[in-house]
Amino acid sequence: MNWRFTIHDLRLTRPGNDCRACGNPGAPVLCPPGKRLSFQPRRSYGVAIRRNNFSNIFGALLMLLLFTGCRREMFQQASSRPLEKSEFFRDNRMASRPVVPNTVARGHLNDDDAFYTGKVGTNLVTEFPYPITREMLERGRQRFEIYCAPCHGRTGDGNGMIVQRGFPPPPSYHIDRLRTAPIGHFYDVITHGYGVMYPYAARVEPRDRWAIAAYIRALQLSRNISVTNLSADDLAKLNSQ
Repeated sequence: MNWRFTIHDLRLTRPGNDCRACGNPGAPVLCPPGKRLSFQPRRSYGVAIRRNNFSNIFGALLMLLLFTGCRREMFQQASSRPLEKSEFFRDNRMASRPVVPNTVARGHLNDDDAFYTGKVGTNLVTEFPYPITREMLERGRQRFEIYCAPCHGRTGDGNGMIVQRGFPPPPSYHIDRLRTAPIGHFYDVITHGYGVMYPYAARVEPRDRWAIAAYIRALQLSRNISVTNLSADDLAKLNSQ
């Protein structure tokens, strides 16, 4: 009897899977006509996608459309180089626009010249812009030992550890020129630097600069104070020693 064999299942299977109809082994299994029952694999490497080709093509086209709207890198985005010329504005400046006149950055009003510059006009201030307290002096001592003592020394003699390593020595705070200098001078030097000393405006905030200046004045007074300026209690302690 002649049999006509047909492939009834296209799923990829391992050898050894049996047809549920006739028990013939194989992958895929060849069975006689009329026995086109479902094939149950024991194990499979994968399952073929049995879907409409139109839906697959539509999904692929949709993904292509989505990806064509994306930019790969930032260099494909609109940008301008610093000081690049453009005809968009009348002055032909595009990327680097000038600051609008009379505008102030948030938190940087700085409307008190004496406090923020140490000057009134072009003259250095001779008085502190706010009262000196013990807390202010303690803060000034702390900031002084962090930023100033490495060069000026803890007593202000100008023989700090950096100087001992070969850095040019700064002048002592106890010379007549600095003892009689207005207090605004120290604030101005801390802000803008002096000689080989670089500015500390970006490192020390204005209130701490005044605290450092107050501590420098305290160091000067500790070395050059007159006996007539001592109180009765301090004079008694001095005489007892």
